[in-house]
Amino acid sequence: MLTGPNIPALREMVMTVNIPVIASGGIATIDDIKNLLKIENLWGAITGKAIYSGSLDLKEAIKTAADNRR
Repeated sequence: MLTGPNIPALREMVMTVNIPVIASGGIATIDDIKNLLKIENLWGAITGKAIYSGSLDLKEAIKTAADNRR
């Protein structure tokens, strides 16, 4: 729905379970990617509509994530 991911719920899920967690749903902008990158041990994120609608630039998202992982 491009309303932003539920950061508190994702953070709690990552801290609670012992399996990889991948964020999916709501991601709309590069700021959403930056906020997700603040969650330690989050494995990744799935974007879809944001890329197709143009609200998220895939190259910028990949670069942002790569820069954060260094």
